[in-house]
Amino acid sequence: MSMASSSSSPSDVTFSSEVWKYHVFLSFRGEDTRKTFVDHLYTALEQQGIFTYKDDETLPWGESIGPSLVTAIEESQIAIIIFSKNYADSSWCLDELVHIIKCKDTRGQIVMPIFYDVDPSEVRKQKHKYGEAFVKHELKNKTKVESWRKALVDASNISGWETEYVANGHESKCIKEIVDTISQRLQPITSSGDDNLVGVEARMEHFMPKLQIEFGGKRMIGIWGVGGGGKTTLASSVYDEISSKFDGCCFLKNIREESSNQNGLERLQEQILCTVLKQKQLNVGRVEEGRHMIKDRLHHRKVLIVLDDVDNLEHLEQLDGSRDWFGEGSRILITTRDEHVLTGHKVDVIHNISLLNNDEAMKLFCKHAPCGHKPIEDYKLLSKDVVAYAGGLPLALRILNANILEKLKISFDGLKTVEKQLFLDIACFFRGHDYKDEKIMMILDACGYHPVIGIKVLVQNTLITITENGRFDMHDMVQEMAHYIVTGEHPKNPEKHSRVWKEDVLQICAMDATMNLDKIEAIYVESPMADEPQRVLQVVANMKKLRWIDLRFHLAEAELVILPENFPPRELCCLTLRFLNAKQLWEGYKTPDFYGIPNLERFIVVGSRLLEEIHPTFGLLEKLVCVEIRNCDNLQIFPSIIRSKKLKTLVFSNCGSFYNFLPNTVKHTEGWFLSGCLRKLNLSFCELADGDIRSAAGWELPNLKELNLATNKFVQLNFSLLRLRRLKWLNVSHCILLVQLLELPSSIAVVIADECWSLESFGDISNCRWLWKLSLLGKNKLGPLGGDILLNCMLQGNAKAYFISFVLRFMES
Repeated sequence: MSMASSSSSPSDVTFSSEVWKYHVFLSFRGEDTRKTFVDHLYTALEQQGIFTYKDDETLPWGESIGPSLVTAIEESQIAIIIFSKNYADSSWCLDELVHIIKCKDTRGQIVMPIFYDVDPSEVRKQKHKYGEAFVKHELKNKTKVESWRKALVDASNISGWETEYVANGHESKCIKEIVDTISQRLQPITSSGDDNLVGVEARMEHFMPKLQIEFGGKRMIGIWGVGGGGKTTLASSVYDEISSKFDGCCFLKNIREESSNQNGLERLQEQILCTVLKQKQLNVGRVEEGRHMIKDRLHHRKVLIVLDDVDNLEHLEQLDGSRDWFGEGSRILITTRDEHVLTGHKVDVIHNISLLNNDEAMKLFCKHAPCGHKPIEDYKLLSKDVVAYAGGLPLALRILNANILEKLKISFDGLKTVEKQLFLDIACFFRGHDYKDEKIMMILDACGYHPVIGIKVLVQNTLITITENGRFDMHDMVQEMAHYIVTGEHPKNPEKHSRVWKEDVLQICAMDATMNLDKIEAIYVESPMADEPQRVLQVVANMKKLRWIDLRFHLAEAELVILPENFPPRELCCLTLRFLNAKQLWEGYKTPDFYGIPNLERFIVVGSRLLEEIHPTFGLLEKLVCVEIRNCDNLQIFPSIIRSKKLKTLVFSNCGSFYNFLPNTVKHTEGWFLSGCLRKLNLSFCELADGDIRSAAGWELPNLKELNLATNKFVQLNFSLLRLRRLKWLNVSHCILLVQLLELPSSIAVVIADECWSLESFGDISNCRWLWKLSLLGKNKLGPLGGDILLNCMLQGNAKAYFISFVLRFMES
């Protein structure tokens, strides 16, 4: 019998704030198991950081064993009973057992039995060795025998482990399973009454009755209050206090932020399932699929789930749609700043978080102040001012002590101007986004921020942080400070702000189109409204100091956006604009004149399916570093960008036949790919054929490192025609007509050639000494012999001393 579940707590269990001193108490018969099974189990528990009481290890010398063991049992979260053949011989073991069962019933202690070389029925019915032991006990301890028998029955009815049947009797594997299960069931031994959590114990006493644990049923409880008011702290403390009483638990943090990421809700659904079911991985493909999985898998489980920082009713509907999703006795806690989210979800109770009173506020502030628990005289008046300003807000009190205030002021004032601007852009636009995201880093680099260095400076000055998931983050109040700097003395006049986003953009659009907007430096627009793009662009045309603009309009394919003729405005000259991201923007016949933005460095257009022409003035731009054009099916005219001597990245993907509509550029003797700076070239989905590559024999790309030629029409691809001396990465996947891939550059390190159905030959790669990765997934015609030749060549190269990845699946047809 393997461990299925531990004992459940009865309905009359009271919730105390008592501290558990030990994680685990071991009850065992010393002469049976002390130097064998128990010794190995105790060592494994200690190695996992599980603080365990074992009488010969933790009992102070000379102390009476009886009272010490009673106290140790009461101070342990989990009691492990090792029933061995001679366990019942010991009246001391039986007394321990009685007290353990009592603690289970009155204190919510978790009990886990282990049947070591003994059958559970032998314990339950007191047969064989257990029966013989009780014959002796009847003669000596008649008054205790009945309570001992009852304790044995109760304990043996709890699901546990029979070591004979766990892992086919392998003791080490059995112990590992036991320790893993114990680790999953543990909660922190520090109670919510921790001195560092000022005021939490009182708030828990007020909150606990609303859970109505003793009445069973299924309840959803909302915790509502201002940001930084202690909602998460209270929920976390309650979670730690009661989580051991449920079959499965999950604390889902930062839902507001996490749900905004790509596939965010699906990942949150996966986290609920994996955490509650204690599984390493479960994949949710779609949100609707996740809803069904949660309801199906948790329908019969008593669960405790905390949904922290929810700001959207739809998110609740996807994560805990109704009480019917969960089993009897389940409790769902929801923390939010928006009461409407809770009323809309029809929770059972809304608990309004109470802020700290003056005494609690001063105590918390002093704990986080540099002087320790008492404010030194110099800080006394300042402390009172800060506490009064914070208004009982715990989060504010933790950071607004004298040391932090002084440090923040010194940190921000000490920044260079460019670092201050970088901080404001991150605070306004990129909090919660991935650090090192290519698009974000391009924007910050285009603004001249030198972001890699600048971000390190901001982290060192505690103005921003990088989370474990690699995202930009900062304290809520630090972000509010940044917003205040941006809005200045005109919080309700977005046209006077240096940066605008969200509702501010719409407010500006409602104003006079000819008004002066010479304060705005950056704008981010992401709108689902089909009737807004034209108006937004008209307004943007009046922004003289614009550094970058990111426009993302979600439009149906059939809808058109006609850009204003004066964007970019020829007479205005947006000399500062360096980054333009226009996803699904230009749905008209052609882009407008680029004369007004001569310093443009990065230009991105994705999904403009009706766009036919990019204006000839685009070819006059001399400072282009990155050009990315994807999924513009009807593009017919693209000007030569021969003047772009700084071009490092060109992505031209899925825009029809690349060669057909560029007769005067690439085929020109001075083809516009002659930029010696080009590092990355993506010509996937461009209908390129053998003749196109032969025509490109004059290309001189001495610094090109990445080349993507996936999904084209090559039959033979011979790299001897191309002078690519530094090429490291090549992708020719899904070139289903490709038969031969020949004369790879000696510098090549990675080749991706998946689903190249016709591929028969790779040519001689013996000169490719640094080739360390070769992927040939899907159909191909190389066969086993061809695969062996390729692998042997790789093993003869220099890369073998570091790392080699070779994936091949061949198929004759």
